[in-house]
Amino acid sequence: MSPPPAGPAQVDAAYGDNGLDSALFMENARKGSIVSRANSIGSTSASSVPNTDDEDSDYHQESCKESYKDQRRRAHTQAEQKRRDAIKKGYNDLQAIVPTCEQQDFSISSQKLSKAIVLQKTIDYIQFLHKEKKKQEEEVSTLRKDVMALQIMKVNYEQIVKAHQDNPNEGKNQISDEVKFNVFQGIMDSLFQSFNASVSVTSFQELSACVFSWIEEHCKPQTLRDVVIGVLHKVKCQLY
Repeated sequence: MSPPPAGPAQVDAAYGDNGLDSALFMENARKGSIVSRANSIGSTSASSVPNTDDEDSDYHQESCKESYKDQRRRAHTQAEQKRRDAIKKGYNDLQAIVPTCEQQDFSISSQKLSKAIVLQKTIDYIQFLHKEKKKQEEEVSTLRKDVMALQIMKVNYEQIVKAHQDNPNEGKNQISDEVKFNVFQGIMDSLFQSFNASVSVTSFQELSACVFSWIEEHCKPQTLRDVVIGVLHKVKCQLY
């Protein structure tokens, strides 16, 4: 048997409180699904968006690193420029000090001297100055010896002058120049006699050999002493 058709009461019952609750549940479930789906999409979108704070920090670090490199590069460039300026100034000073660097040929007067030429000319000039210094030192040493000799002669002459002043009558008993000449003549005559007897003048070689032999034999201190004593005794006998 088929169920009887629903009457107005049954229809009202179907749309009663239980029916409305079921409809509201379904509607809420559908809205909840939409909200959860939206939240899921939002979280996915949020996760796909990059973190701007981290990017700003990384960019700041990179910029600081690049700035430090730039500072080091700039400092290195400045130091290198100072070094080159100092070298250039040194070469310019050498060209101004060394005379040979200024004396250029007319053919190359318009050309700038290379660093190698400047250094070589500087070395040559320093060596020249060393030679001149050594030469001047030798001249100074010679002059000092001359000064010492003159001082000794000065002292001796002062002593002679003082001795004459202290004994004004001493010069009256001095030996005459003639007597001195006779003594000198007697000594030379004796030496010439031995020289003429011992030295041969046939050739230069014989002369050289005989002269050395004569000096060693007849010019010894004891031999000369005997000659002088003999001459003085002879002159004394002539005077008295």
